[in-house]
Amino acid sequence: MDEKDQTAGWTPEKIYAEAREQMDNLKYDKAVGLYEKLEGRATGTVLGQQAQLEKAYAQYKNDEPILATATLDRFIKLNPASPALDYAYFLKGIVNFNDDSGFFSSIVSQDISERDQMAAKDAFAAFKELVARFPNSKYSEDAKMRMQFILNNLSRSEIKVADFYFKKGAYVAAINRAQSTIAEYPDVPSNEEALKILIKSYEALGLTQLKNDIQRVFDSTYGKDKKVPAPTLPKLGTDEIKKPWYRIW
Repeated sequence: MDEKDQTAGWTPEKIYAEAREQMDNLKYDKAVGLYEKLEGRATGTVLGQQAQLEKAYAQYKNDEPILATATLDRFIKLNPASPALDYAYFLKGIVNFNDDSGFFSSIVSQDISERDQMAAKDAFAAFKELVARFPNSKYSEDAKMRMQFILNNLSRSEIKVADFYFKKGAYVAAINRAQSTIAEYPDVPSNEEALKILIKSYEALGLTQLKNDIQRVFDSTYGKDKKVPAPTLPKLGTDEIKKPWYRIW
């Protein structure tokens, strides 16, 4: 766009069509500018709401997760009765859960326990709000699985810290971290490793009774055929997130 507004005289529908074309051409920065124009021209309308949501998605695709989150927070605040509120929470979760340039394009090869934990927790909060407020939303089941996935990886991060302490000989610190992980993240696969660290740490400290107590817990929980399975992520194609949530035109 140059200083002379090329969209002057365009209808909101024309601006929207042009923004969608820019999205299809992967020109996300240009699409963001057009959606911003559309927001101003279609304030208070369904099209204006859609412009906000699609702008957030364009910002997400343009590697601007902070801006995308701010756009979604604004949408949620200004449109509490919108039929797309569940989508807004879902997209906010996605933006924070996987803020790279591809929609879960490489999640299977990434270890998000090594990524920004704050972003993961923000994603969890958005998904949790979606599930609590819109249990029948078409996005809720997907959100539940992603919530569990986040918990699994956050707990793995804590276990890595506990294991680090153990290897350094800081057995009390390892015990404290393993215990807090089990308390904060019950029923996740990494609790098996947490119990192993407790057993090894108590043994290293010569606390035989405590070691035997934890060993019994371990055997009863993770004995033969008693593994806690790690949930897999649902397969959600890109089209599911970028298609318009609502049309009346």
